[in-house]
Amino acid sequence: MAPHRLRGYRYHPSMHNTPAVGGQEQLPAALAAVTERAALVPEVAVILGSGLGPLAEEIGGVSIPYSDIPGMPISSAPGHAGQLVIGYLEGRPVVAMQGRVHPYEGFTAAQCSFPVALMAGLGARSLLVSNACGGLNPHFEAGDLMLQLDFINATGQNPLIGPVREGLERFPVMFDCYDPQYLAAARGAALRHGIALREGVYLAITGPSYASRAELRAFRTLGADTIGMSTVFEVITARQLDMRVVGLSVVTDMALPDGQEHSTGDQVIAMAHKSGETFRRLVRALLPDL
Repeated sequence: MAPHRLRGYRYHPSMHNTPAVGGQEQLPAALAAVTERAALVPEVAVILGSGLGPLAEEIGGVSIPYSDIPGMPISSAPGHAGQLVIGYLEGRPVVAMQGRVHPYEGFTAAQCSFPVALMAGLGARSLLVSNACGGLNPHFEAGDLMLQLDFINATGQNPLIGPVREGLERFPVMFDCYDPQYLAAARGAALRHGIALREGVYLAITGPSYASRAELRAFRTLGADTIGMSTVFEVITARQLDMRVVGLSVVTDMALPDGQEHSTGDQVIAMAHKSGETFRRLVRALLPDL
């Protein structure tokens, strides 16, 4: 059997002839590659979702393509540039992911969250995670920003399955996975800057197909306000690493089961770009409090 077909490994389509990515054993080499090019020790890690990458361009510092980092999974998703940016934003030393990877690209949950372990290893103790998502709550509108209060992992996967790294909790608790003080800080930042900020529960599926009408009804019944294809693996891993987390979502379309049509991927990216300036203002206002 060819090596890239071995059970238990997933690969990006362009990586069939390369070693498996995102393994715990590759973390030291990844850390060495990044610190060789950037001496700054970040305090805050930022994950920029679909169409939200332009914020990284405001960070004065070093940009490192994911392809230059050993073991780093490389994104093929639209709206994800695929580079790590290390520098200052609003006076805070940050490390930002300009794009992420997703399970629908063929990566495991652990591979999707490998960058979180990398950023924590660089020194970041706080994580601001963002995404573009569909709105399930009928009171929401496309273009809204939502503060994530909790999540529902409907992917059937978990990044912590398998051997646990020495010193880490085997069974981390997910109560209050989004830091209560950071939630209050986000509300305060939005209020000070006149930004309307919804609040709700984010539900993750693997994709790449969008949910059916019946699934959307079921997810709403479960208590979900928004739906997307990312974020939960990163939050779970961050909490195991004892990082403090805050999550922001941009509602790029309404995923209502009785709607007449569903937005396309291109329309989702376009709405994320349209809402980007408001998102960037909120992140800049929030950073000093993280």
